[in-house]
Amino acid sequence: MDRSGLAAAGAVVRLTSKDGSSRQAVSGDNGEFSFPDVPPGPFKLSVSAEGFGNQEFSGELASGQTYLVPPMVIAIATVVTDVSVTVDPVQVATEEYKEQVQQRVFGFIPNFYVTYQQDAAPLTTKLKYKLAWKSSTDPVTIAGTAFLAGLQQAGDQYGEFGQGAEGYAKRFGAGYADVVASTFLSGAVFPSLLKQDPRYFYQGTGTTRSRLLHAVGNSVWCKGDNGHWQFNYSNVAGVVGGAALSSTFYPTKNTGTFILSSSLVRLGESSLTGVIQEFVLRRFTKSKRGGDNPGLANTSATPSDAAPIAKTQ
Repeated sequence: MDRSGLAAAGAVVRLTSKDGSSRQAVSGDNGEFSFPDVPPGPFKLSVSAEGFGNQEFSGELASGQTYLVPPMVIAIATVVTDVSVTVDPVQVATEEYKEQVQQRVFGFIPNFYVTYQQDAAPLTTKLKYKLAWKSSTDPVTIAGTAFLAGLQQAGDQYGEFGQGAEGYAKRFGAGYADVVASTFLSGAVFPSLLKQDPRYFYQGTGTTRSRLLHAVGNSVWCKGDNGHWQFNYSNVAGVVGGAALSSTFYPTKNTGTFILSSSLVRLGESSLTGVIQEFVLRRFTKSKRGGDNPGLANTSATPSDAAPIAKTQ
């Protein structure tokens, strides 16, 4: 019978005698079973039924005896279930990207290329290009380029461009082309080819010295898409490539010197930006989703975003 006291029909009962021989019977509708002509001596009964655990009973039968086995109660079998839930890293990276493009210093200056998550999911190639596009087409980026072009014109920098509306348009065009080329080379093209992450990973903890080294080294040290820290080939290649392209935008007399000096300046700017990110901008960066603390916002994939995989044994 089962634990509720109901008869367990169709249970398989196996009888093993002392000589090692065995035979089996199936319980009837009332749960009863019988074995005729059992040799005297010790015996063992084993009961099994689908969905129930095995139950055993041992006894000893005397010669000529009819042995009435007491009620045997079988319990529902224990089911061991292994459930493993995994989250699609692409979905996580997408959610984190959505959070990052909301980050702005003082609420309006874009601060997209920094993550406050130490274990941030690696960006896909698509997300790297989307981030570069978002950054280079942001109105504040365009306004900043326009302002810089105005300063260059006021100081008659790159005099070959001339003055007036035409001169300003040339300075603005060269400046914006430089911004777009540099952003895409260092933030999308080379990081995608070399499988590296173009973002600055905010450290936030540790000694001032360790944080400073982390920030300064940002220009030549980065996290790969595999999660390991490595030489920042993407940024170095992007800086040099951007400087080479810039030499075609601006009037230069010595292209080699321009590329070298411009590359060194940009690497220095990258290190300086890392220091500012590490020690200054965090407190002034706001997110439409995460408020004043973008790094503390819930950017992990929610259960509806996850791709669960359940395995049952």
